[in-house]
Amino acid sequence: MIKILVADDHAIVRYGITQILSTVVSFAVVDEAANASEVLDKCRRTDIDVLLLDLSMPGTQGVDLIERVHRVKPSLPILILTMHTSEQIATEAIKAGAAGYITKDCEPGFLIAGIQKVASGQRFIEPSLAEKIVFTMSPDQHPHAGLSQRERQVLRLFASGKRVQDIAETLSLSEKTVSTHKTRLMRKLSVKNNADLIRYAVEHDLAG
Repeated sequence: MIKILVADDHAIVRYGITQILSTVVSFAVVDEAANASEVLDKCRRTDIDVLLLDLSMPGTQGVDLIERVHRVKPSLPILILTMHTSEQIATEAIKAGAAGYITKDCEPGFLIAGIQKVASGQRFIEPSLAEKIVFTMSPDQHPHAGLSQRERQVLRLFASGKRVQDIAETLSLSEKTVSTHKTRLMRKLSVKNNADLIRYAVEHDLAG
């Protein structure tokens, strides 16, 4: 039996996922989480084989949350289920330690296959997204390819509407450090103001 923790901040989405997974006799959804704090707490306390994780959770999110989960339970396979279709975000998630990545517009069969794969110690990326990663233009053609992982996190949080104070709290950094990261990434992206920075993030699917 594969024991699964479903983490998404929308109750109706968690319900739909649970209904799909209930059709597989070898699956058991043993718990749910609606925010980052619950994810970390339940990973500590619950016996699970796979974490099915949305990237955009209240509190710590994205790459940071993946890394924090691994600090809590290093061997736990994480399968990302997200609305983000960007190959860049998928690559970041895999590099951070996610075992698999699928999008919310995929067929249910891919969700089932993804859970089975990561639970067995393998990796799984939704086929259409895997093709984008392989066949898309080289990422070094984009200015954001030169951003550090921390700068990407700051960019994503800033573009999602968070203030410097909020970002500092989320990433456990000082406000001065966040401001420094912001200044550097704006220089690397050749943007002059906040509006241009947000526009760049949205156009390249780096926001949220």
